[in-house]
Amino acid sequence: MTAVLPDTGTASTPSGPVPAGRRVRSLPWGRRPGRRRPSLPYLLLLPATAVLLVMLGYPLVRLVVLSTQRYGLAQVFGAPAESVGLANFETILGDAYFWAILQRTLVFCVVNVALTLVLGTVVALLLARLRPGVRTALSASLLLAWAMPALTATVVWQWLFDTQYGLVNRILTALGGDFQGHGWLEDPISFFFVATIVVVWMGVPFVAFTLHAGLTQIPAETLEAAAIDGADAWQRFRDVILPTLAPLYLVLAALSTLWDLKVFTQIYVLQQAGGITRDTNLLGVWAYRVSIGENRYDIGAAVALVIVAITFVLTFAYLRRMLRTEAV
Repeated sequence: MTAVLPDTGTASTPSGPVPAGRRVRSLPWGRRPGRRRPSLPYLLLLPATAVLLVMLGYPLVRLVVLSTQRYGLAQVFGAPAESVGLANFETILGDAYFWAILQRTLVFCVVNVALTLVLGTVVALLLARLRPGVRTALSASLLLAWAMPALTATVVWQWLFDTQYGLVNRILTALGGDFQGHGWLEDPISFFFVATIVVVWMGVPFVAFTLHAGLTQIPAETLEAAAIDGADAWQRFRDVILPTLAPLYLVLAALSTLWDLKVFTQIYVLQQAGGITRDTNLLGVWAYRVSIGENRYDIGAAVALVIVAITFVLTFAYLRRMLRTEAV
């Protein structure tokens, strides 16, 4: 930001008078001419940056190295690893099973993110309309569901859908259905139905709490004015609430996509309980099974890098969208 002084007269600055017609560059508050930018903020960031570089940088570099080598069980015990360049990527990209798993992973991710956002919105709107006591009880229940470890939650849902002792089969049979001894995990469609319930059940509380916090920031007068103008509940949500909470929805959609793209525990545990592995593998689970189960660490590293690449693309798209939203 610059200012042009009039052609007549002089202006005074901390360093002395300025000749007429000369441009004077304004300085930030508290900064004197010739004073260097403070380095304390950068020094304070150094510890966190160092931890991130060690905890994330080294594994990523190691993953890249493994993906360009022939690395199996012999190399784990000290045999030299042969460099193969991009051969491992050519192997997985030329495998039809990889593309089937990639498509399955993306579809599973999209379905779970959509259901999580929709149900989270419904719960958030419900929280806003409940009385304080009921709202507190529901919030506590949601918090317990969100805080439950993924392994524990999956085991509980696995028991509910168990073939012989599952509560779901007993209830559906009591209602007149033929579900005695029905195996929910034996068919890929019903397997992912159960997996979707587990993932969405654990994701809804975070979305609901975040959106409920956003709803509290919308002035009640705005909603009342829309109702007086004749807008029904859906129109108030579409024309008032949704545009106001659009930045929150963007953040929640991005986070949910990154989380659901890397789902591992729920799928792996349900596979161990009776799911058909080949028909229910997702990218993360397949990378683990190829690496640990088959001792093909090079192929597993290549699959893991594909997941990292997809995550990076989604993160970049999210950040770009956020910057555009802030610019507007």
